[in-house]
Amino acid sequence: MIAELPVVTAVAEGSIAHLHGVCVGDRVVSLNGIAPRDVIEWQSLVTDYPLEIVILRGNTEMTVTVESDLGTDSALPFGADVHSALFDRIQTCDNHCEFCFIYQLPKGMRRSLYLKDDDYRLSFLYGNFTTLTRFTESDLERVVAQHLSPLFVSVHATDVHTRAQMLRNERGGVSLRWLRQLLNHGIDVRAQIVLCPGVNNGSVLDETLGTLLEEMPELSSIAVVPLGLSKHNTESRMRVHTQAEAQDAIRIIEKWQRRYSQCLGRSVVHAADELYLVADVDIPPSDSYGEFEMLEDGVGLVRRFIDTFTTQSVQSPESDNHSLRDGGFFASVDTTAQTMDSQTSYVRTINPAADTALRSHRQGILESEDVGATTTVTLRGTRAAARTIGILTGSYAAQVINTLLKDYPRDVVFVHEVTNAFFGGNTSVAGLLTYDDVVRTLQSLPEDRMYVLPDVCLNAGRFLDGRTIDELKSVRHVRVIPSTGTALRTQIETFLQTKVGPQ
Repeated sequence: MIAELPVVTAVAEGSIAHLHGVCVGDRVVSLNGIAPRDVIEWQSLVTDYPLEIVILRGNTEMTVTVESDLGTDSALPFGADVHSALFDRIQTCDNHCEFCFIYQLPKGMRRSLYLKDDDYRLSFLYGNFTTLTRFTESDLERVVAQHLSPLFVSVHATDVHTRAQMLRNERGGVSLRWLRQLLNHGIDVRAQIVLCPGVNNGSVLDETLGTLLEEMPELSSIAVVPLGLSKHNTESRMRVHTQAEAQDAIRIIEKWQRRYSQCLGRSVVHAADELYLVADVDIPPSDSYGEFEMLEDGVGLVRRFIDTFTTQSVQSPESDNHSLRDGGFFASVDTTAQTMDSQTSYVRTINPAADTALRSHRQGILESEDVGATTTVTLRGTRAAARTIGILTGSYAAQVINTLLKDYPRDVVFVHEVTNAFFGGNTSVAGLLTYDDVVRTLQSLPEDRMYVLPDVCLNAGRFLDGRTIDELKSVRHVRVIPSTGTALRTQIETFLQTKVGPQ
């Protein structure tokens, strides 16, 4: 059943939609007689000419016809954006995972942040992880027919009892049969294991990685990420990894890395950067990460940051004609941007659901080098001299950046670790920093220092606690920069060359 009609939110000038009179605010009833369920179906239908579009404009129903012979207009895009990725009901998550970060949020945040999904469409569109516990035969037919690939699947454990127990869902023990079916039909699947000490680490992790190699060798990647806990966690079994546990997990992962490479000739299994930081073990070299295809799962972010910081490429610290890129853990919930994916014909529209596990492209230690139109923003209108520069970031990033500044004057360049009191626990990543925590840190620091803040902690200019970057202007001089090694090094060197504050 269609819960709502797609609403046109933007029409590109000169596009087919524009030339045929489609307007912002139009509600689309059908495309060639079909009521689209989601943006995936929308994208397929609006390129199937001739096209008959039934729309509601106010209370008036209208029909727009696009002929099959478009002549010189045949290469034009349809050019109409819609309000959401899903028009029917979201497939919500019916698991009750002990480690789910959504359950660990404080009260009073934006309502959208508490919505859990287990929808394969959002897995395809945004990289949200699905457990497949609500997956059906009809879902499989659609995924295969439309080749919705890649999909992101939470495995956690291959032992049926352990997985069902972790998901608190009896179907969790058998739902991985769908993963086998997806692989049988050539769907690219990227797996994740959220590692919970005392639950699925140690021998359970060893068995899981062995079973996946034996039974599902087609998996393109397996990311092992540590449990993320906030101070609001109420699950007694959930706790953070000790250094020894992190070291043991890395030992097991590296053992299976070698076996996968021997058997398959490719690197498949990787530990998230946080495990190396907790274990106090050196981050692997670049060639260990292949094409860095698992950055969004927190795998290789630190190595990419280190490499880009130490290379000699330079980017401009100024780009005032662009807007801030959405960032942060919950970017997929609140984003208003619509961008065309380079690998498919599908538009990435507003994601109406959050993730059920920490993913680093939203909460990341440090972002990848692909920053698009991210800009640096000066948050105070008046000019003031600054003799020193301070880097504001989370605990994990501070640990990394401090090791990179040995060649810079320590009495001029400072790293300021922002402790996450809002979430607490082991939430030490820059993407989960809040306004209150940043302000608390700034108020203890000199006023005549120029401060830089990574854009990953902002989503459309807002922190997770709802405050905006503009509100910082009465506190200190702060500049928001892309969360990359190149951007940080360029900002530091520009400052050292000019020794003046933000313009």
